[in-house]
Amino acid sequence: MPVEITWWGHATCTVEDSGVRLLTDPLFARRLAHLRRRRGALPPPEAAEADVVLVSHLHADHLHLPSLARLAPGTRLLVPRGSRRAVPGLARVAAARRLAVTEVAAGDEVGVRAGVRVRAVSARHDGRRLPFGPRLAPALGYVVQGSARTYFAGDTGLFAAMAEEVGPVDVALLPVGGWGPYLGPGHLDPGGAARALAELAPAAAVPVHYGTYWPIGLDAVRPHEFHSPGEEFVRRARQLAPKVTVRVPGHGERVRLP
Repeated sequence: MPVEITWWGHATCTVEDSGVRLLTDPLFARRLAHLRRRRGALPPPEAAEADVVLVSHLHADHLHLPSLARLAPGTRLLVPRGSRRAVPGLARVAAARRLAVTEVAAGDEVGVRAGVRVRAVSARHDGRRLPFGPRLAPALGYVVQGSARTYFAGDTGLFAAMAEEVGPVDVALLPVGGWGPYLGPGHLDPGGAARALAELAPAAAVPVHYGTYWPIGLDAVRPHEFHSPGEEFVRRARQLAPKVTVRVPGHGERVRLP
């Protein structure tokens, strides 16, 4: 059975596997602080429909409380361990929407439905709820294990044990950019994502986390840095991981991956 991926923009994807809908890092805002959505229409209401939501870390563009408030009552939410302590608003949203929140750490595995499980894995990224507080919750990635094994990396830099910890996967959703011209440590640019792809060696990959949100006006000044990471990732992947099929969906586009 193929897995279907819909990219809604930034790190937000719907993964459909074996009749289960999993939603990653939902962000449905037109504007977030100094960022504006510069490409792709706002996702439709059905984008918030999910059996399980996977939150990779506490940054506001990944754990976005107004977007979580759009989830249907009873939706299950997996978040890094310590999230409720670090983000008090999460408990309020969860109570108001009757969300079932489960905190996980790297290595934890959660059953979703018969035949589908989710395993949390490490990420190399600052997982704090900036600009406040100490590091109260880790940044994570997730491996969805159903008819296929789909790795959602969240935000991460390349680290030595990545392929070993993630294990064999069929599909990799890899961040290839950000929302500004300077990524800093704990991120993958197109070249870093292609190196990760070569180590992970999945059958297929989809680049995410680029080309959606950008600081106001900056996309007009440095448009190449805003638009190019997806295409650059394809070019680098052909060099470093030529056996991997790379699909680059547009915003709101669904792709089927064997």
